Amino acid sequence: MAATTATAGAPAGARPVDPPMDKRKIIAFFAMVVGMFMSILDIQIVSASLSEIQAGLSAGSDEVAWVQTSYLIAEVIMIPLSGTLARILSTRVLFTVCAAGFTLSSALCATATNIDQMIIYRAIQGFIGGGMIPSVFAAAFTIFPPSKRAVVSPIIGLIATLAPTIGPTVGGYLSNAFSWHWLFLVNIVPGIIVTLMAWTFIDFDKPNHELMKRFDWWGLLSMAVFLGSLEYVLEEGNSKDWFSDEHIVLGTVAMVIGAVVFFWRAFKVDFPVVDLKAFTNRNFAFGSLFSFVMGVGLYGLTYLYPLYLARIRGYDALMIGETMFVSGLAMFFTAPVAGMLSGKLDPRLMMAIGFFGFASGTYLMTGLTADWDFYELFLPQILRGCSMMLCMVPINNVALGTLPPQRIQNASGLYNLTRNLGGAVGLAIINTLLTQRSDEHYARLSEHVNYGNPAALNWLESVGANYNAFGIDGSTAALSKLSGIVTQQATIMSFMDVFMGLTGLFASLILLVMMISRPKAAPPPGAGH
Repeated sequence: MAATTATAGAPAGARPVDPPMDKRKIIAFFAMVVGMFMSILDIQIVSASLSEIQAGLSAGSDEVAWVQTSYLIAEVIMIPLSGTLARILSTRVLFTVCAAGFTLSSALCATATNIDQMIIYRAIQGFIGGGMIPSVFAAAFTIFPPSKRAVVSPIIGLIATLAPTIGPTVGGYLSNAFSWHWLFLVNIVPGIIVTLMAWTFIDFDKPNHELMKRFDWWGLLSMAVFLGSLEYVLEEGNSKDWFSDEHIVLGTVAMVIGAVVFFWRAFKVDFPVVDLKAFTNRNFAFGSLFSFVMGVGLYGLTYLYPLYLARIRGYDALMIGETMFVSGLAMFFTAPVAGMLSGKLDPRLMMAIGFFGFASGTYLMTGLTADWDFYELFLPQILRGCSMMLCMVPINNVALGTLPPQRIQNASGLYNLTRNLGGAVGLAIINTLLTQRSDEHYARLSEHVNYGNPAALNWLESVGANYNAFGIDGSTAALSKLSGIVTQQATIMSFMDVFMGLTGLFASLILLVMMISRPKAAPPPGAGH
């Protein structure tokens, strides 16, 4: 009675004391986090080692690109589907099957003897692994009370951003120290442990097998065609000169047809394969938009920095990984700070600070030259790593923290899909801009480097004379060298244009942040039916 009176007489603003956390749920959650880390890491782990895989499997340069593309296409189909599968099978069964399948497919990738086998095994790996990512986000916002989000949200934010950032580093080290087979073998022991722990400790929800009778198979097929074709067009478009290629045109037609059928089914059937009603929540819609843009920044910069270091500086995979590791360290050390601030600062202010830091880092990169090295890239990478965590933690809370528990499983799939699609769209735009702007800058620079320019003639004569002294055709060699210098400068200027575009993108988000409402507490489990 005394306890009841004390509770009743507590101040209205006092925060209720949460019951102690179940240790089994904590163990299960961390096992799921490890599974998600492996799945996201494998998106980028092969990116720095494609040449080694190409040599090992005697594949062509066009074929080996599918080692990454097939994974991405399959994963982007599974991510939104995982919410529905979790409701039908339960989180325990879904995650255990995904962890076991991911481990087995990793072993198959390591045993591949030709490029066709590798592409098939990578598609299986991506599809099954994609089911683990949204499950972790859903678990974080259903099994933990709001008071624990200052700890939980930085953990999943760190894994979601750190894994693709350090992927090239880990991949470069493994392929240099051992062989490309270890890019996949490294998953096996952790995968077995995660599978056993998931089956033993996950017990968050119960299966609803009745839903299988209402499963929308046409919706699944149309979603697979829509998202798979979209990912293919975005991945391959620039290298194939977009709509001048027959396959890109066919992919676009398939994408449009798939999209029309998918959205029609999503709003028509009683139990759609993906429930889009989560987007009626304003904060979830804005959070997903921010997640999309963060995907552009996360995957775009993870692509741009290594590309500059390889193309301009001539770094190998290991050297690129060592240079890029700065961003990973910055994320790691900023995660606890972001968690602490998330309980004290308005999340909109945190996001604005993060976007400003991101814009500052990309703006510094607009002064890029051919001589930039580790130390010149140090501050932009620090700003990128710190800002990424300051953005991701509040974005996660804004997007998923206000939804009722029964909506979170499905919404987490959509939320993670936006980040991956942001990365795909961002990479397609970045590659297209690099190609087009490089051509334009080369044309402009070539106009000034001609036989009517005395400085250019003097340079050609001086360099040509040096080559002649060694018995080489000096005129031809000097022209070739000059062409190389112009090409390099045009490439650097195209990088600067892309970084300026990213600066404008992230600066504009600071204004957009002001349009969202401050998140309120999530509704209780019984609400929102």
